[in-house]
Amino acid sequence: MEYWGKAGSGLNFHPHYSAIPLLYYSMPPLLSLTSLHISIEGKPVVNGLSLTVRPGEIHAIMGPNGSGKSTLVNTLMGHPKYEVTGGSAEFHGADLLALPPSDRASRGLFLAFQYPKEIAGVTLRSFLFAAYKAQSAVRGDLPKIISPIKFKKMLEEKMKTLHMDAAFSERFLNKGFSGGEKKKAEVLQMSILQPHLALLDETDSGLDIDALKIVAEGVNAMRSPAFSAVLVTHYARLLDYIAPDRVHVMVKGKIVESGGMEIARKLEKEGYGAFRE
Repeated sequence: MEYWGKAGSGLNFHPHYSAIPLLYYSMPPLLSLTSLHISIEGKPVVNGLSLTVRPGEIHAIMGPNGSGKSTLVNTLMGHPKYEVTGGSAEFHGADLLALPPSDRASRGLFLAFQYPKEIAGVTLRSFLFAAYKAQSAVRGDLPKIISPIKFKKMLEEKMKTLHMDAAFSERFLNKGFSGGEKKKAEVLQMSILQPHLALLDETDSGLDIDALKIVAEGVNAMRSPAFSAVLVTHYARLLDYIAPDRVHVMVKGKIVESGGMEIARKLEKEGYGAFRE
């Protein structure tokens, strides 16, 4: 039997949910990185990084340019440009590094790009429908049978929550989209595919405050014990709208400090100087 700790019961409970399993912190990690080393064209970029993300957690990784943040998340998704030269990465208990990108996605891993690509000739709706069908064919937690009409209705409901005009779904993927529209499209894709772990690579870059709030609302709407995320960002402003469970500072390919929002506030006031030293 599974017991749950309720607010006010004197038991520890997760700040974002009314209840969590009592054995939450003994649950197997969703993502476990151990002494990970990554190189680009023979040049070391990530140097012995370790990180554990449990189900339902939101982690923020902050760091200056060139610290290896984008390299990390692109490597986890399987980008061929990056070479893992040491360490291990497990996702759902399996060797993540042994899987091709398609298998990583089918297990519930998702990457929102810092610079989403434009694809002429493919509408946003067609792209999302094809992605959904591919995912639902191999994942047991997504409905396997969904008609184009039902998908269109679901898509329009998701777009409404992100303050996106339904007409955007008939435009070519990211073609002529503003920076904010591209980032909204990434969050829309995440909302449709319902990943177990989302890697958000500087989703806040190039967004004005209104677009940032909308994107944050989209991420917050997904928060549940079945959804985790790693947010990569330079600035603390994103964390004003998406409250992380842990904040990590990454410098020169390593996580040099971890904690709560107090770290983000310190960085906001003092910058990365002390950590660089």
